[in-house]
Amino acid sequence: MPYSRFSGSLSSPRVDVVIDMGNPFLNRTVDGFLKIGTVSASRVAAEETYHCIKRGSVSKHKIQETLKKMCKEGAYWGTVAGVYVGMEYGMERIRGTYDWKNALLGGAVTGALVSAASNNSRDKVIVDAITGGAVATAAEFLNYLT
Repeated sequence: MPYSRFSGSLSSPRVDVVIDMGNPFLNRTVDGFLKIGTVSASRVAAEETYHCIKRGSVSKHKIQETLKKMCKEGAYWGTVAGVYVGMEYGMERIRGTYDWKNALLGGAVTGALVSAASNNSRDKVIVDAITGGAVATAAEFLNYLT
């Protein structure tokens, strides 16, 4: 029977949350979804706070609109991150090695899937796959430097 567990710790400046869904693939995917979804929702909250301060007024309607936007952006970018992390992990398992090529392939597949789900043309899907692979590879190389 499936089980799940949630635990967390806080040590400045890093917040570490552990998700245990009973499967490493699910653990990483849900972890990516939650982390990036939270970052995206926080970004929307910061932007909307700035706009409210700039306008000098806050309304119930604006707060409701902001919460909807936070949920939408958090879910979208969390899903993209979850797909990417899952693809990268899948590539690692299939290839049997952990290197930058997993990030390249995971990014390319994720870029293509997200673009295809948005009903883009074939050329746009290919460009997005190349972009996803390039960004993921660059991030992986930067990670190696630190």
